[in-house]
Amino acid sequence: MMSQTVWRRHGNLGEQIQYPDPRPIAHPPTELAAIKDEGDSFVFSSFTAEDAWHLGSLLRNRLAPLAQHNNTPALISVSLANSNQVVFQCVTGPGTTPDNETWVQRKRNSVLRFGCSTWYLHCKYNGDEEAFRLKFGMGAEQASQFAIHGGAIPIRVTGVEGIVAVVVVSGLKQHEDHGVIVEVVKENWQTV
Repeated sequence: MMSQTVWRRHGNLGEQIQYPDPRPIAHPPTELAAIKDEGDSFVFSSFTAEDAWHLGSLLRNRLAPLAQHNNTPALISVSLANSNQVVFQCVTGPGTTPDNETWVQRKRNSVLRFGCSTWYLHCKYNGDEEAFRLKFGMGAEQASQFAIHGGAIPIRVTGVEGIVAVVVVSGLKQHEDHGVIVEVVKENWQTV
């Protein structure tokens, strides 16, 4: 069994890293083992509503300049896994549509059912939604409830069985939706 890396937020909750200028989001790996190593999911020492707010706020601060300068707004959502209760949600600027909300739900459903990031699913099936649908014996209507597009990552807590929360970004290119979550966690949490 592989040992898990556990992450703990550093800094005070009120401290926010500001990202005044837009900067590109690094492209995440596409090889499955590398995705698992680099950010398929995160195991935190704890994850509360305050942690969800902190993570969501950091994502918004990181993405708001992109929305402002490049006209690429996104929807950010953090929900609890056991109840699907949304504990943080916002847009980064004008231009998102109700379709972003549908993408958030479909990505969240994929994480909760398959226990991994949607980027991992995308790379595993080479973006082939039909192959994905057939692998799990889903009809077209059932398959429409899931998305294998990057941008949703499970959050786990050490000592707690299963997924605790799901963080989703929708509105950018799918590798950016995924990559920005990984980037923000790694810049603002430290390994224990």
